Amino acid sequence: MNIFHRKKQPQAGAAATAQIRRADARPFGELDAYVPLHQGEARLYRAIREAVPVIDACIYKIIRLCGGVTAQCADPEANRALKAFLEQVDVGRGQRGVNAFLDQYLDSMLMFGQGVGEMVLSADRREIAALLCGRAEDVQVREGEGPLDFALCAMDRSGRFAPLPRQDLLLFTPFNPETHAPYGVSLLRSMPFLTELLGKIYYAIGVNWERMGNVRFAVVYKPGSGEWERGMAQERSRQLASEWSRAMESTRSGSVRDFVAVGDVEIKVIGADNQILDSSVPIRQILEQLVSKTGIPPFMLGLNWSSTERMSAQQSDLLTTEMTAIRRAVTPAVERVCRLWLRMHGYGCPCQVVWDDINLQDLLEEAKAGWYREQTRKLALENDALERRQGAAAPAESAE
Repeated sequence: MNIFHRKKQPQAGAAATAQIRRADARPFGELDAYVPLHQGEARLYRAIREAVPVIDACIYKIIRLCGGVTAQCADPEANRALKAFLEQVDVGRGQRGVNAFLDQYLDSMLMFGQGVGEMVLSADRREIAALLCGRAEDVQVREGEGPLDFALCAMDRSGRFAPLPRQDLLLFTPFNPETHAPYGVSLLRSMPFLTELLGKIYYAIGVNWERMGNVRFAVVYKPGSGEWERGMAQERSRQLASEWSRAMESTRSGSVRDFVAVGDVEIKVIGADNQILDSSVPIRQILEQLVSKTGIPPFMLGLNWSSTERMSAQQSDLLTTEMTAIRRAVTPAVERVCRLWLRMHGYGCPCQVVWDDINLQDLLEEAKAGWYREQTRKLALENDALERRQGAAAPAESAE
């Protein structure tokens, strides 16, 4: 009885080699494991913004198009002092001014659906020393007893979320609040699925171009029918592999080295017969969906999809409406800062937040429109004068 089985010895010359795909995952793999939640994940939205430059550019353009802000008061002295405060207030990280604070605030509000800030008082509690923007992913919102009551909470030393002190000094702005999400939703909420597809397409393009630019070769040696050649097949294969590797190494270093072999040797390029798929149509369809979600016209991002490069009146009006809605959401936070500063300095006058004008029109088209309006006004005045003269002449003729 054969208890101890001996291992079967491999046959000489039978060198079988298998090659499999690498297990390396593509970049931004968080998009593959996305699970839609009621409140977006910060890491997911950061991965989307980092993976797709168009989305990152859209967010920055929205922030820039919102423009600057200032405040006006009825009291001239309070107006001058308040403007100086808004221009010089410290916002951290070497930046000053309420506009620098709003850049960070809007960035957090658009990407995470919530803008969180804090008014930091001085040591004597008589001045607003700084305006700081917080991390929205570190803050949770807890509803109060009434529908208008809520509190901002953060993790304490024990690892539990507790209400933050001095809620009256905290700033909070939701972006596009909905019934099931009253504390805002991210601008990137509906983008994970499309960005996942876009990432796969771009990753496949990169792999294909790497294969086409850094080709792989298959060197096949077919031994003859003789007994001696079949016996030396393994040794001959080892020599061919060694010489081929030397030739490839010399090519990488910039020199040219010929490869000479004896016998039936066939050299092929792996994957040379495969064609790269045309990706322009699916990429454009995906980018159209992503850009339409942001509300930015495509040509402002360098995407020449339309026949004209000028912004039409309809696109200008729509974009102005989007920027006005974002301004309307942020205005209460700026008003709270201005009111607190005025009360701390003894001013009882109200203030009004004033935003810079959004000018997206072509200056030449604006000049033509103004000229047409003036012509229309001139013709209207001439018609009115003519009608008055005719009306005054009619009674005189009837009297005669």
